[in-house]
Amino acid sequence: MLRNLLVPAMVLAAGAASAEGLPGVTDGPGPNLVIEVADASGTPKGTITLDLYADKAPNHVARLVELAKSGAYDGVVFHRVIDGFMAQTGDVQHGKQGGDTAMAGMGGSELPDLAAEFSDVSFQQGTVGMARSQDPNSANSQFFIDLAPAPFLDGQYTVVGQLVDGWDVLNAVKKGDAAANGSVEAPDYMLKVTVAE
Repeated sequence: MLRNLLVPAMVLAAGAASAEGLPGVTDGPGPNLVIEVADASGTPKGTITLDLYADKAPNHVARLVELAKSGAYDGVVFHRVIDGFMAQTGDVQHGKQGGDTAMAGMGGSELPDLAAEFSDVSFQQGTVGMARSQDPNSANSQFFIDLAPAPFLDGQYTVVGQLVDGWDVLNAVKKGDAAANGSVEAPDYMLKVTVAE
């Protein structure tokens, strides 16, 4: 099933992202995903922390936590990164660093797809959403983090959290080719993903 259809790259009306951080964003009750990012050679680039919204999307958050705790996200590449829009990762089936990632973005996990949990939370800089195919109830393991406000996604994708630390690290994730819908050659990856509750 195709899960790489977040939105066409041409809908990018988002503004440029600031490198200073995310003013006004606070860490909520969590749980938090702590993601150690590395480049293709394995050199650490830093850590990003995502505050997950268990109150807004309990089933999706439970899935992210389950996959992180099992180690499924360790070594998964940022297969699609579009400058001024978002960074996508989480394909535990086809997105492992060091393997054949040609199909990255097309897979999920061995767990069943999830029914959408839409909320009133708007997609802004640092918002974490679940990637899916054209079926709103097809999110599984892949997620994306907005590099700039993307309110055109509101009500169409499940919001699962917000980046609360490591904006500079996220913004430095290797960008993909805009002409190839953000596909990344020799992508950065999630070296280790842990859960802080």
